[in-house]
Amino acid sequence: MKSVILVAVVTTSCASAFVPAPATSRTQVSLNMGLFDGVKEAFGADGMGELSSERETPIDRWMGWNAKNVDSPKDSVSKAPVGFVDSMDTKNYVTAILSKPMGIVFEENDSDFGGIFVLEINEGSSAAIDGTIRPGDQLVSVGDNKVSGLQFEEALGTIINSKDAKVKLTFFRGSSKFLYGPAGASQEWLNEFIMGGKKVESA
Repeated sequence: MKSVILVAVVTTSCASAFVPAPATSRTQVSLNMGLFDGVKEAFGADGMGELSSERETPIDRWMGWNAKNVDSPKDSVSKAPVGFVDSMDTKNYVTAILSKPMGIVFEENDSDFGGIFVLEINEGSSAAIDGTIRPGDQLVSVGDNKVSGLQFEEALGTIINSKDAKVKLTFFRGSSKFLYGPAGASQEWLNEFIMGGKKVESA
């Protein structure tokens, strides 16, 4: 009699193992088999918490991935700004070493941003002969001196007051909103870039 009961228990256990899963479970499994399933949970702000300043990139700030927006619906999709240029990518910067007079006409950005950009380049000037700089380039540094965000007179004065026979100018090749706006490079990154990759200790 004991052996019969034992067989019955085993049979019941085996039978339950092959019972079809409820419809909701099957649906869940099929949803998790897509190529990008789980990407939001793995890499989104909800899955990672707030990003540190070292890990945050300009596109993170532009898209608002570092801040939880409770007002927007969860299924809304942010779009990258048209013509976005990453100001934390060294490929978007150019450097020219020019003798004075350089022949560059600078213009000040909107007061919201500060800083200056190249309005035009005079024909036959050292800047024109060099050919590196283009109208629209944002001046970032003069030698090792960061001038991004400075007022017109102060930024231009850094070039004028330079004692070097040839002055090294570094420019961001993108609009002011991508250098100074929500997607702009962090000051820590910019300082390190200007110093040639050397980490600059904050005061």
